[in-house]
Amino acid sequence: MATEVKLPRLGQGMESGTIVKWLKSEGEPVEKGEALYELDTDKVTQEVEAEASGVLLKIAVPEGEVEVGRTVGFIGSEGEDAPASAEKPAEAPKREPEREEGRAAAREAEAQRETPSGGSATNGRIKASPLARRIARERGIELSRVSGTGPDGRIVAEDVEHARARPEPVAPAPAGGVESRPLSNVRRTIARRLTQAWTVPAFQLTVDVEMTRANELVAGQRQLNPDVRITVTDLLTTVCAQGLMRHRDMNVQYTDGALLVFPSAGVGIAVAAPQGLVVPVVHGAERLTMAQIAEVRGDLVSRARDGKLRAEDLEGGTFTISNLGMYDVDQFVAVLNPPQASILAVGATREQVVPRLGELRVVPLMTVTLTCDHRAVDGATGAEFLKTIKTFLEDPGLAL
Repeated sequence: MATEVKLPRLGQGMESGTIVKWLKSEGEPVEKGEALYELDTDKVTQEVEAEASGVLLKIAVPEGEVEVGRTVGFIGSEGEDAPASAEKPAEAPKREPEREEGRAAAREAEAQRETPSGGSATNGRIKASPLARRIARERGIELSRVSGTGPDGRIVAEDVEHARARPEPVAPAPAGGVESRPLSNVRRTIARRLTQAWTVPAFQLTVDVEMTRANELVAGQRQLNPDVRITVTDLLTTVCAQGLMRHRDMNVQYTDGALLVFPSAGVGIAVAAPQGLVVPVVHGAERLTMAQIAEVRGDLVSRARDGKLRAEDLEGGTFTISNLGMYDVDQFVAVLNPPQASILAVGATREQVVPRLGELRVVPLMTVTLTCDHRAVDGATGAEFLKTIKTFLEDPGLAL
């Protein structure tokens, strides 16, 4: 008897997803755990695995937006007939006209570019991840000229990033022409959450931190753990996690009926990924060493940039770190990441002249700014937490 392929719920609050592309064709063998189709949710684009082995008898929904739990296909035995309900493909919910026009234009342009003359192709269609296609469109890269390093020669994001952009077209674009890019589910989610954050009454606290000992500790950790790339962000994650455990009133979320106080520190790391800002979470950070945090952080950042984050990677955060120091930003104010009650904005470390014991000394200083949801956190509570973070960074041994 055929097994129904239903759209899964990949995270809390997920009600629907958009099928981007099927990775298997009707009549093609399928193994349990094998990637079946690509699904775009409001958080990530990821491959959905088959829950049964057999033959893909019928694709009920070729592409488009589908609600959770809906049957999108059938897997059965070879030679078995597809259920009658699958004879007529299910009609996907209607999408917004602007979004549909954008998707149609993108598919048409993509179809024109994808020819079997080069790249990794199957039946004339180039095999590439959604993120790789998106980067290729944004950078003007011909997918047919890119060699894939993924499974079965599939093109992944890194392949596109290493490829050279195609030359500008001979015919220039009309003067003043405006490019219309349809909003992805991730971009819509970013817009919705930041708008929500802007309505929250918040306050900011800023301190300068001397990073002499912190930099020495990071350098020492790198020598002790040569196989792991340890960064200042990993030290920040360590001290923030320990600080949250000392100041439990900071590890909270506001709800209409209560304050939720969490027993563990889920520290989110803001990552600028090609598809937009994402915040993967280092779960149970207070229980991890700095080297372990570095391993987890490195894996999360890598998968974020390749568009391979899972829904569970983005859930369970209680605090966020946004570090723009690598972009030479001295100081900034980060917007809250709802429903979290606080976020730490980290600037670059600069050599500055400061008075010390009646003398002028040159020391590395880093400016950090804490933003708090005033409904959940009082000013004094935030100040005490920030003081602890400053103390831990200036004398990291206290946090280890």
